[in-house]
Amino acid sequence: MRTLLFLLQKEFRQIFRDPSILRLIFIMPVIQLVMLPFAADYEIKNIQLAVTDNDHSAYSRLLVSKITASGYFKLSALPGTEKQALKVIEKDQADMVLFIPAGFEKNLVKEGEAPLMISTNAINGVKGGLGNSYLQQIIREFNQDIRAEWIQLPRFNPEVQLETTVSNWYNPHMNYKLFMVPGILVLLLTMVGANLTAINIVREKEIGTIEQINVTPVRKVHFILGKLIPFWILGILVFTLGLLIARVLYGITPVGSPLTIYVFAAVYLLAVLGLGLLISTYAHTQQQAMLISFFLMMIFILMGGLYTSIDSMPEWAKMITRFNPVTYFIEVIRMVVLKGSGLAEIRGHLVVISIFALILNAWAVLNYHKRS
Repeated sequence: MRTLLFLLQKEFRQIFRDPSILRLIFIMPVIQLVMLPFAADYEIKNIQLAVTDNDHSAYSRLLVSKITASGYFKLSALPGTEKQALKVIEKDQADMVLFIPAGFEKNLVKEGEAPLMISTNAINGVKGGLGNSYLQQIIREFNQDIRAEWIQLPRFNPEVQLETTVSNWYNPHMNYKLFMVPGILVLLLTMVGANLTAINIVREKEIGTIEQINVTPVRKVHFILGKLIPFWILGILVFTLGLLIARVLYGITPVGSPLTIYVFAAVYLLAVLGLGLLISTYAHTQQQAMLISFFLMMIFILMGGLYTSIDSMPEWAKMITRFNPVTYFIEVIRMVVLKGSGLAEIRGHLVVISIFALILNAWAVLNYHKRS
């Protein structure tokens, strides 16, 4: 124990002597947590829409007014012909084009139906798909409003009327920040923990101080714990700072107990720091450690369930996500923050992440070889 205390004292002195490490630990997550939730928005707004109105009727103008008033579309051009409208898309002056044919109002009144055509720039498939969905929904609502005007006696209406009541659980106002901010906090904690520990041992190899430790009777377990515990404490501080920012800036207060989050975060940090230490035992230079860490972080981020749903992934990708510790923490923090889950509900995730922590740290200890 006395040996471990001396090692911890040494590590804390090294950390606080290097201002760049402190900036990396505290300032970088704060800036990213302030900026990223405003940029990583699932909603698509200000879609550039061009309208070719060949009818110039009251109903066509009403439809265009309803579309632009929705807040999702911005009228960018009014080309007169279909050919001109397609040119507008080619020049990236519009994302979508709505074609309103001549006789739109006449057909709608006399025939009860009128065709419309939508052309979408689908280079960005997500934006194109959501834009189509928004526009079709607005057109359906417009259609319902017109039908409601025509029906004077609803009891004689031959069409079946279905009334739907929607109830949004856990996130009633559909605020995407409640969904994104906890996940982004997990990613920042992972990046800080894994990157710093990945370069820690390698840095001592490059400057030569590792040789001084190797010739001492310090046991491998004490050495790894001396590297692990300081960053574990700093990781808990970073996580606390992130929760404070989420509460002050975004008004996010966990529905469940914060203690549940901290219990899982403490075990999760052991797993992430163990991964970083394992990388550092294999790498010979800081550049190698950073590249390996970057490679793993990209997989963790893109396949962690933050930006894409795991349920929509193919089976082979779902298998990979089971070995991704980020997946478990993102699910847990959302369960606790939004649903109010407790330790009983997350015990399966906690067991899995504990196994990760045990395997990765044991592997790091076994793989570290003292050389004289």
